Amino acid sequence: MPSLKDLKIRIESVKSTRKITKAMQMVAAAKLRRAQEAAEKARPYAIQMDKVVSNLASSFQDGSSAPKVLAGSGNDQVYLLIVATAERGLCGGFNSSIVRQARQKARDLLSEGKTVKMLTIGKKGREQLKREFEEHFIDHIDLTQYKAIRYSIAQEIGEKILTLFNKEEFDVATVFYSRFQSVITQIPTEQQIIPVEIKADDEESGFYDFEPDETDLLVDLLPKAIINHIFTALLENAASEQGARMSAMDNATRNAGDMIDKLTIVYNRSRQAAITKELIEIISGAEAL
Repeated sequence: MPSLKDLKIRIESVKSTRKITKAMQMVAAAKLRRAQEAAEKARPYAIQMDKVVSNLASSFQDGSSAPKVLAGSGNDQVYLLIVATAERGLCGGFNSSIVRQARQKARDLLSEGKTVKMLTIGKKGREQLKREFEEHFIDHIDLTQYKAIRYSIAQEIGEKILTLFNKEEFDVATVFYSRFQSVITQIPTEQQIIPVEIKADDEESGFYDFEPDETDLLVDLLPKAIINHIFTALLENAASEQGARMSAMDNATRNAGDMIDKLTIVYNRSRQAAITKELIEIISGAEAL
């Protein structure tokens, strides 16, 4: 059994840890509020952008005259997997859930004889995928220098991806991220961005008259739609990361409190036993005299 001194040192250590986890929880809660607002404000624009692109793309049923980003390269042999995770840990299963989905996708493609290339956004995803897929890495985006997600970041990433596509470096591009639903629920998401997926029209899609020609509009809009998908993914990831970290730090704080209670009970019992033993020794000594 550990000594009273060891127990006291351990209790103080756990209390220090609880202070840290509580502080991290409060910081994550403050950051979550801003990140959640940004993600929720971006969703309506993304939905309307998809509707406009889908309406425009409906004019190219045969795909013969459609822009390459919409029609694709004509092959599906080379896949680019864009894995977006966080730069830091201590956020529960946020990073591992995204990586797990991307890893399974890569394994399935390789088993089918496809070529897989990976572009990682965020250090944690790269670290987890490095052992198995390091030879498939083609680039990495470091976000540590940015305090907040800005459109310019997504634009830089999107232009880099479009440049690779125009150079025929890949045929299909898919982004992996986590969509924010609530503090305790973040949904790992896989979304194909090249060729641009056209969603089926619904009753609310509406009808539009476009000027100038649909082809000219698509040539201009499709790159913006791809960049917008990346921007939305980064915003959703930012909110999901803070939500997961807030939940993880709350659990850690509670667990630390439970551990302190248990250690305190053990300490008090050990201290009482030591006092009782000393009293018995004193009484025994007095009787011997």
